[in-house]
Amino acid sequence: MKPTKIVFIGAGSVCFGPAMIHDALLTPELRGSTLWLVDIDGEHLEVMATYARRLNDALGAGLRIEHTTDRAQALPDAEFVITSVAVLRDELWKLDFQIPLKHGLKQVLGENGGPGGLSHSLRNIPIILDIARDMERLCPDALLMNFTNPESRMCLAVSRYTDVPFVGLCHGIGMAQTTIGQALDLPPDALWPTAAGLNHFTWILDLRRKGTGEDLYPAFRRAIAEKNVEVIGSEDEYHWGIRLCRHLMETFGYFPSPSDDHVGEYLPYAWEYCGMEGYDFDAADRQREASWKHLRRVADGEVDGLPIETSGEFAFPIIASTLTGRNDLILAVNIRNDGVITNLPDWAVVEVPAIAAPDGLRGVHIGDLPRGIAAMCSTQVGVQDLVVEAAVQGSRRLALEALLADPVVDSVTAAEKTLDELLSTHAPYLPRFQR
Repeated sequence: MKPTKIVFIGAGSVCFGPAMIHDALLTPELRGSTLWLVDIDGEHLEVMATYARRLNDALGAGLRIEHTTDRAQALPDAEFVITSVAVLRDELWKLDFQIPLKHGLKQVLGENGGPGGLSHSLRNIPIILDIARDMERLCPDALLMNFTNPESRMCLAVSRYTDVPFVGLCHGIGMAQTTIGQALDLPPDALWPTAAGLNHFTWILDLRRKGTGEDLYPAFRRAIAEKNVEVIGSEDEYHWGIRLCRHLMETFGYFPSPSDDHVGEYLPYAWEYCGMEGYDFDAADRQREASWKHLRRVADGEVDGLPIETSGEFAFPIIASTLTGRNDLILAVNIRNDGVITNLPDWAVVEVPAIAAPDGLRGVHIGDLPRGIAAMCSTQVGVQDLVVEAAVQGSRRLALEALLADPVVDSVTAAEKTLDELLSTHAPYLPRFQR
């Protein structure tokens, strides 16, 4: 099989870099291929590159690993470009969460929907578009595989303003499999869910047992009711509640994915179920610190870093399918709709199952979403449209329209005060709004 070239932009992330490196090293179809690691943080990048080379040698994976702080050096002739980028992600996210709350807007997470989702988008869309335009010059046929949030809005901007082939990827469906599996006392990989909707707002429309095709929805509904399941996970790991998701399943008939806090970003009443504590930044900091300590020990040769395992993300399964000519089902991808969900606009970016093949990703036909679910998704599609245009044009008016169209926002005065403070606070990272 012909070797390929993969460029990973944002490789210095301790949360995401090792996951992609592990997936690359554990994909046997990539032997002889080149993996370029790119990040603007040279110090972190050096550690990550040394870590990757040590594992590559220990596993005999046969990859050629390069690294650079200049993506223009890495992109020429690439076939796949993975992006996971953000500006001062947690530092600015804290402000995206705190500022709307100060003005009385009740958001539960502040990353993908509501005022925080708008603010994330205004910062990140220009970055993704700049990368995509570099790809148009240097590797126009490469597939952009984006992990940057807010996923749907990033991909809609790429779809609307560039000619770059793209897919947005997220492990949310894996979170749903874990939740459902723990409720049913089944391993997650024994489940075969069919989910459709928008990123972090997908709905499990069908639930089967892998191998037998048994319909598991009746058993899942009974398990949720009988066990009174509220939270999945333990105190020693990240965990997520499902009180809101239970209520939505009881009301709309289907279980939403991936978790209360993510789903709740799009709903005005989510705070009643999720609270308003937001993301646990302290826990994330502790996890990052522990991860960096381990990475540096491997990079310095103090430990060998093995064993490693795949992450459950879909980037490298898609790459392997493309290279080998297989037609593999991928449980969740974010792609342009084009009739896959028949009661959402064709231009919308939807999250659906797809077939990964040498000629690209083909969404699995879903048809109509149930009426109530379609109504909620349609509202969010309209918000995403406004957010993308606000980010591209640097328009305060469109940003305000996006806020006032968002169900989470219940006050014009609060919306205007929130928007003005967000734009002022983040002004150094919003050059399009300074024109």
